[in-house]
Amino acid sequence: VVWVEQNNPQGTGHAVQLAAPFVDKNSSVLILVGDAPLIEFDDLQKLTQYKQAVLSAEMQNPFGYGRIIKNSENQIEAIVEEKDASQQQKQISEINSGIILAESENLQSWIQQIDNNNAQGEYYLTDVIGLGFKNNQPFSAVTVRDNRSIKGINDRVQLSECETILQTKYRKHLMLSGVSMPHPKTVEIRGQLTCGQDIEIDTGVIFEGDNEIADNVSIGAYSIIKNCKLGKNTRIAPHSMLENVITKGDCDIGPFARLRPGTVIGEKAKVGNFVETKKTTIGYNSKASHLTYLGDSEIGDNVNIGAGTITCNYDGVNKFKTIIEDDVFIGSDTQLVAPVTVGKGATIGAGTTLTKNAESGKLTLSRARQKTIDGWQKPKKQ
Repeated sequence: VVWVEQNNPQGTGHAVQLAAPFVDKNSSVLILVGDAPLIEFDDLQKLTQYKQAVLSAEMQNPFGYGRIIKNSENQIEAIVEEKDASQQQKQISEINSGIILAESENLQSWIQQIDNNNAQGEYYLTDVIGLGFKNNQPFSAVTVRDNRSIKGINDRVQLSECETILQTKYRKHLMLSGVSMPHPKTVEIRGQLTCGQDIEIDTGVIFEGDNEIADNVSIGAYSIIKNCKLGKNTRIAPHSMLENVITKGDCDIGPFARLRPGTVIGEKAKVGNFVETKKTTIGYNSKASHLTYLGDSEIGDNVNIGAGTITCNYDGVNKFKTIIEDDVFIGSDTQLVAPVTVGKGATIGAGTTLTKNAESGKLTLSRARQKTIDGWQKPKKQ
């Protein structure tokens, strides 16, 4: 790739004058515009079937665009810019998209012959079209399939309009491919989204990055899914946020769950409301139903983690790992101070602060002895 900088912008023709010497004379040159991101591959492919051609469009309101002037044989004689057009020429509805295909040898010759004797004092690339006609090598006009594809961006309003067009196109393709969206206008796809069949995406869901969603997945309202791979029959309740997460399938997440990078959720597992995970693997049929933080953890199969459980993985300098083996029951309000391992089939009593490994198949708890004080009275306000 050769980059050529136009330090002193003097029009589109001037830009091509600077770049033309770097192009092989025996090739074809496709000139694109940098402010029209919606152009479709099929239109460009159709353009390349011609020796020399201009991508055009029929506009109900052609204001602001260069008009394509044709002769009786449908050959392009010239392209006249809006500011240079006569009142009669302004009535023409076929406009120039700015995208041109030309033979390199012709282009390099003609581009040096253009001048800036026009209303804007610029070198117009479109003047090359007239030179082609005068040299008996006229350009053909190839009409785009969808006029919206050549829409240019000059400000943030137009940027938003183009984004809306692109999002509508994405959503339509997904719905025709087996995805249900009750309110499609509210769904945002900011990256690549690959979907299976019979997927349900509710209101306000945002996809970011590269996401892959298998069959029969449902995603609740106002969830954010970023760089995730969701297995078959994954169910995500509303207001959940997943980033760099893998689900093995047939699992439940949310509502209000936050799954951070490195989280892997096994089949039949559940991560409920107000649960946060990070670099954590949760095994088959294991559950953390509510109000829990699981960081740097390996959790086996058939594990139940009570509300308020926290893996204390950070000592202020380093991160440490918590390992919870199969068939473990963790009581509510437990703190697991890593590095620590809870053996297979162990039970951890509610309110425990676990600082040492818990033995398999046994009950482990650390808790201050409960006392009832006889004769105690509430203090009275003085």
